[in-house]
Amino acid sequence: MTFCLGVKVEEGLVGIADTRVTSGSECIVARKVSVYQFGKHSLFLMTSGLRSVRDKVLTYFEDILDSNEHEFDRLYKAVNALAAQLRRVADEDKAALEASNLHFNLHTLIGGQMEHDREHKLYMLYPQANWVEIGPGTPYSIIGETGYGKPILDRTLKYQDSMQFALKVGCLAFDSTRISAANVDFPVDVVLYKTGSFEIVEQRFEKQDLADMTKWWQDRLRESVGALPCSWMDDALARLPAGEKPS
Repeated sequence: MTFCLGVKVEEGLVGIADTRVTSGSECIVARKVSVYQFGKHSLFLMTSGLRSVRDKVLTYFEDILDSNEHEFDRLYKAVNALAAQLRRVADEDKAALEASNLHFNLHTLIGGQMEHDREHKLYMLYPQANWVEIGPGTPYSIIGETGYGKPILDRTLKYQDSMQFALKVGCLAFDSTRISAANVDFPVDVVLYKTGSFEIVEQRFEKQDLADMTKWWQDRLRESVGALPCSWMDDALARLPAGEKPS
């Protein structure tokens, strides 16, 4: 499993992806983010699913990007091209994989901006090669381990928030997932895109880089629970029988 988060706020895009890959009893570190930039064409993508499917789809997709026959002036056109390669790999490999009890599975988040896009865009591509656009109503999407980081995003993140705020809450969502899911871990890769810049910034963080943030958040959570109003539970607690001290 994996944790990949794409966030679209008014200012730009934030992408966060862990690097743990599990295969049977083996764990390796492998990059799950790919960045493509050429002129006023900037996009990144993050994947969750079978690594072999991912590698083949991206190899075919990079051939398309390298070809002079294809000019992607809007991001959805690049998403459509990626979807076409996903269908191609499904035609080639899906039957053999499923015959070996391996589910054909690749979810992809694609973000960026092309020359004729009026603003930055974020899409989620399903294994069936259909896609949805992520918008202001719910300005994020998670692929992989979705349950552990979702609550903090739903409670705090708004489309009007800054990229700094989105990165903070995104890293907290990753940290929540890392603590609860054994197959998600550091290092974590971050990509940042500011609308209209046509330049993607990349940064990798190791565990020690976020150690202070993790400890601060853990301490504040415990303090907040201790400070919660508790008059609503007084009646129930008052009915507890007195316990005997252990001998």
